[in-house]
Amino acid sequence: MAPVQMKSERSRDQILQSAAQLFRRQGFSATTLRQIAARAKIKAGSIYYHFDSKEEILDEVLDRGLRHVFETVKNAVEQAGKVSHRRRIGLAIEAHLVALLETSDFTSANIRIYGQLPEHLKKPHRPLRRAYAEYWDQLFINARRAGEIRADMEVVPLRMFVIGALNWTIEWFRLENRDAVLELARRTETLIFEGVNKP
Repeated sequence: MAPVQMKSERSRDQILQSAAQLFRRQGFSATTLRQIAARAKIKAGSIYYHFDSKEEILDEVLDRGLRHVFETVKNAVEQAGKVSHRRRIGLAIEAHLVALLETSDFTSANIRIYGQLPEHLKKPHRPLRRAYAEYWDQLFINARRAGEIRADMEVVPLRMFVIGALNWTIEWFRLENRDAVLELARRTETLIFEGVNKP
């Protein structure tokens, strides 16, 4: 790869990373191109070499964020081999939390700002969000068929509850180290499968 092309890609990645951090912290509307440029340590006008608008930057931040968490979850489940459905769901919980809390400003920015966006900015990202939801639905359906969760449990509300609880952790969880994330995942799995009843 030519040095100029490599430098161009690095600049583009810096813009996206800076935008994700700002979107996560202060929202889409409150973030300006000038702020993104300042954080990326480039001139404001240089952004237009890579992107036509703030909305175009947003599109890529949202796409990268959800793709990252989706791929992390799929890889964790697929690499598990033959394990119980409970273990698969546990691994999915763990991978979702790691992607959200530990590895990606893009993922946490996606979760924090998506609900604030106008419809025309949400629409292009709906198919990928739907595919991720359906992936989780299938995990729960398989567990229900195998008798590992209750037969009367409705899958869609369960998935919405679980994903909502996982995503909310960005508002209250203090990331100290990877072990803390894994312990949170284990506690979440126990709560989902065993509830709060005294043993």
